[in-house]
Amino acid sequence: MVLEVAILNVRPGAAERFEAAFREAQAILAASRGYQRHELRRCVEAVDRYLLLVWWDTLESHAQGFRGSPAYARWRELLHHFYDPFPTVEHYLPVPGTPA
Repeated sequence: MVLEVAILNVRPGAAERFEAAFREAQAILAASRGYQRHELRRCVEAVDRYLLLVWWDTLESHAQGFRGSPAYARWRELLHHFYDPFPTVEHYLPVPGTPA
């Protein structure tokens, strides 16, 4: 299992529209091969900042599968214009011997 982590800084004043677009876009994510689950969290200290966590079967499920799929174009169309700056996405593996 691989955890995708992205801090999403949304353009000021666009939070409500971003959340509405994400509600639609999450169906695209959930339909992707290798997808396990996701969470979107809003920052307490910075109202235009979100944390996106997505659990994938493998790194390839995200990097090649989801991002390489035809559905990714719709994801991009729905969400990418909200970001400023564009987020850095990182991937994490569990540490053996620690709770999941």
